[in-house]
Amino acid sequence: MVTIGGIEIETPLALGPMAGVTDMAFRTICREQGAGLTCTEMVSAKALCYQDKKSIPLLQMGEKETPAAAQIFGSDPVCMEEGAAIAHEVSGADIIDINMGCPVPKVANSGDGSGLMRNPDLAVRVAEAVIRGAKCPVTVKFRLGWDKGSINCVEFAKAMEEAGAAAVAVHGRTKVQMYSGTANWDWIRAVKQAVNIPVMANGDVFKGSDAPRILRYTGADMAMIGRGVFGNPWLFAQCRAALNGEPIPDPPPLAERCDTAVRQFEMAAANKGEKIACLEARKQYAWYLKGVPHAGYYKEQIVKITTLEDVYRVTAGIKRDLC
Repeated sequence: MVTIGGIEIETPLALGPMAGVTDMAFRTICREQGAGLTCTEMVSAKALCYQDKKSIPLLQMGEKETPAAAQIFGSDPVCMEEGAAIAHEVSGADIIDINMGCPVPKVANSGDGSGLMRNPDLAVRVAEAVIRGAKCPVTVKFRLGWDKGSINCVEFAKAMEEAGAAAVAVHGRTKVQMYSGTANWDWIRAVKQAVNIPVMANGDVFKGSDAPRILRYTGADMAMIGRGVFGNPWLFAQCRAALNGEPIPDPPPLAERCDTAVRQFEMAAANKGEKIACLEARKQYAWYLKGVPHAGYYKEQIVKITTLEDVYRVTAGIKRDLC
């Protein structure tokens, strides 16, 4: 059991927030597989302040989705305070998370996301503002630093704790690394040793045995899983088994994996409309087929999906020819 600002989390496994991936449908699937904490895609605080209609649906929580976090990003303290209040009210989330780790150039180069790691004083003001606005526990997700010559995650974590953050999540790469190379767990361990609040370790959890390994190595309180669950929500069940000292289950047969994918796309269509759900299904369904022999033909069909009928037709073909 991990406690973040009074919020109890039974399983020390978190689904990392990922734009275009962790929508309500996918979060629902991951919770079924054992995710103890889920988080929305990142939402612009500025967009919330301007009442952008596209941003509000991103904050919608699933039925019984608790404990869960809503993530916002931005670097204007006034806007972040207001955005946090809106995000908490709209989502009903237990936790508001601040994105100080996004490495995408258009975000980071404008001073948002990991850009805040270059301006720790502003980052502290942002954290304090979000805590005032959210009126619930606030966590902060960040990286090791901007580049290998300016790694400041330990000092940054201490500053976030002092500002009032209830927990931090650390991705073991710099902004410049993006997602390349290997995550450096040594720095996550250094952060854990430097603060008294819970620490979530993020980076390179790709198989069940990686969860106990990252927690053992870093001393962190929770493992946060990101790209490892692309098309593979069963990673949570595997990690949970490994943490419990149980045999790690194999992923289900391909037919069952396809059924899960279809259910995800149906839930997404009900939530955001068939057109958008099917456009997003193009990459997501391809992830579900990663490593499946002779799947090339169906991957070519998947990139043309525009309706749920297309999804059903492709799925029938996969089951007929590949299962």
